[in-house]
Amino acid sequence: MRFLLAGLLLALASSLASANTGVAFVHGTGKQTDALNDYWQSGFVNSVRQGLPNQANYVVINCDFEQYMWDSRAAGCLATALYNFVTSRNITDLVVLTHSNGGNVMRWIMSNPTWDSRYPTIIQRIRWVNALAPSSAGTPLADAVMNGNLLEQALGWIAGYKSDAVRMQQQSWMASYNANWLYGTAGRPALPKGFWSVVGSDVRVAVWSGNAYCGGYHLNLGLEVTKAWLNSCADGFLNCSSQAAAGRVWFYDHQRTSSGYILNHNQSRRQCFNLDVILRNDL
Repeated sequence: MRFLLAGLLLALASSLASANTGVAFVHGTGKQTDALNDYWQSGFVNSVRQGLPNQANYVVINCDFEQYMWDSRAAGCLATALYNFVTSRNITDLVVLTHSNGGNVMRWIMSNPTWDSRYPTIIQRIRWVNALAPSSAGTPLADAVMNGNLLEQALGWIAGYKSDAVRMQQQSWMASYNANWLYGTAGRPALPKGFWSVVGSDVRVAVWSGNAYCGGYHLNLGLEVTKAWLNSCADGFLNCSSQAAAGRVWFYDHQRTSSGYILNHNQSRRQCFNLDVILRNDL
């Protein structure tokens, strides 16, 4: 299906003037002021954008995603950045790369085109969204942080503390948003543009395993601890079922990564196991 859509897009592009392709990197939960270095890291971004005909056609978003997805500091900030990017550079073919809660903010924009006058232009320019480990159905960790005992509340250091974004990602809350405000999940209208999920399926931190160190061993170790609150198929922050809940699954980590390695929640925004090359080639 993905390749069929790509073929249709290419056929359309050939009948029109050449598309001007750009890529936007949309971070997850947190208030970012330097997402290039603090969230994605420059090696990852620079590797991915090599797939662009014009490597200058990229933007790294910095917004306050500690807020509810519809908040002006979240979706409003994202809309400002994306709208300015596509209009100032005349981007006609926008690929959006999101991670974690960034997928929810993008789905808000694509599901509510009348909310903001800039949304239709953004939606029209999008080719598709590649959602890396999206929290489309929330996470038990958000429930534990907001409602759990003191031990569970201590998980805030990895889940993002008791921000509105974490509150929003409680499983019952996301079920309500998915049923009433967001498109793309089972039984709901389809999103106007493709939303393709990359699903991380496990956490491995054996000290003798080299892949346990990609992205930072201490961060991966923390995800091994939090995986105790999750299903067997989980990336340390999200169950696989949540990552796969909206749009379509592009691939589970081991299906495409080098040597079939898994991607935990930290590694799915890092230059780990050929992920950056897969995303680069997709451009």
